[in-house]
Amino acid sequence: MTATDRSTELITAAAQAAADRLAHDIIAYDVSDVLSITDAFLLASAPNDRQVKSIVDEIEERLQKELGAKPVRREGDRDARWILLDYVDIVIHVQHSEERVFYALERLWKDCPEIALPEDAVRTRGKAEEHAQLNGGTEGDEN
Repeated sequence: MTATDRSTELITAAAQAAADRLAHDIIAYDVSDVLSITDAFLLASAPNDRQVKSIVDEIEERLQKELGAKPVRREGDRDARWILLDYVDIVIHVQHSEERVFYALERLWKDCPEIALPEDAVRTRGKAEEHAQLNGGTEGDEN
């Protein structure tokens, strides 16, 4: 089984929205063969809590406006270190860069096929590391 066309459409729009809000290291996996509860995961990160919230808000607004999709669940808003948007067909994880490194979700899903993303999203790969080097190797938390 592979991700449905609808799931791929949602992932593509969400990835573009995340890239437009300067998310780092955007990647998507087709998890439909290993999970029965969803088709795909989208992972993205940002160096501070405000940017995590901004990315999530843009994704939610764009999916609602362009595709009429609303999440059935949104978790993690209070701390904004890891916000999850559950659209049933897809699950979006936007993490603070430190959580992204610590939890390493890519390691868990590396055997699943990647979903092709828009070029803007692909160009975000390696941005977290680049940002850390420019800022002396630390990710500041700007609340």
